[in-house]
Amino acid sequence: MRRVPRLAAATAAAALTVLAGGPASAVDPTVTDPHVVAHFDFAAGETPENIALAPDGSAYLTFAYAHKVVRVGRDGSGPTDVATFPTVVDPPAAAVTGIVRAHDGTLYVNYATGTADENGIWRIRPDGSAPQRIVKVPMSGFPNGLALDEKCDTLYASDSSRGRVWSAPVPAGDEEVEATVWATGSALLPTEKLPFGANGLKIHDGAVWVSNTAQSTLLRIPFEEDRSAGPVETRATGLTGIDDFTFAGHGDTVLAALNAVDKLELVRPDGTHKTVLTRADGLDNPTSVAVRAKTVYVTSAAFFNTVNPDPNLLLARISRNKL
Repeated sequence: MRRVPRLAAATAAAALTVLAGGPASAVDPTVTDPHVVAHFDFAAGETPENIALAPDGSAYLTFAYAHKVVRVGRDGSGPTDVATFPTVVDPPAAAVTGIVRAHDGTLYVNYATGTADENGIWRIRPDGSAPQRIVKVPMSGFPNGLALDEKCDTLYASDSSRGRVWSAPVPAGDEEVEATVWATGSALLPTEKLPFGANGLKIHDGAVWVSNTAQSTLLRIPFEEDRSAGPVETRATGLTGIDDFTFAGHGDTVLAALNAVDKLELVRPDGTHKTVLTRADGLDNPTSVAVRAKTVYVTSAAFFNTVNPDPNLLLARISRNKL
């Protein structure tokens, strides 16, 4: 029998350990060259809450308190108005939250209003027509994170106030449909101390992933064969103030915006995590993150900054190391 040299065997064993979810620092993606490309007007409600990327690298942003969607160029040009949502007088704390872009350019956007006629998921067609609500969410719900499964024409939205995940089919026409409860459980709920539970939401590798701001956790909910929700799995803890997140590549490594502590956190598949960007890099209550090719996009809303708030869009370079 041919023997493997000790050094080669040790190297192979180390590689297998990493692939199995062990110490991951050797293959962590690196995030470098952070720079703010656009600053926004906090006083005008230009507080970017969520992001969806276009094929050319420009970004669609939801301005939570200006109640609109804008487009910002990769070079920071803009913002250019894409759509403005109907004014809601009562309650005045209405917010435009999650956004996703379909391959045909259609945008789907959450509008959390607490009102019967506006609360829910809206569609913005690429022809420039006015936004239209297509999914009703109960008035007591706060639709926040949003994802689209284009293979099944289904939308999934997190509910931060009720601690659940809604689902709804995408209607072909202009009719409205009712959201139905897709997933519930204590892991999705807010807490007495912080009434803001399930927040960011993504579909990835056979599951819906959800962040819980109140519980500082990242969760995974697998799809069953009939597309119903499987048991909720906690994938990471200790993520203080986690808002939205994205995946750094094809695997389960996550980049998460930690809103309350001004950090971009890299979360490894084994649940361990480290900080890769901070306030010193330009973050000001970061709300969401997206990745395209070798670029990371991070939005900051400056929600809790009472001194010189700086809502902005920051770009950085991501390098994915290989074994």
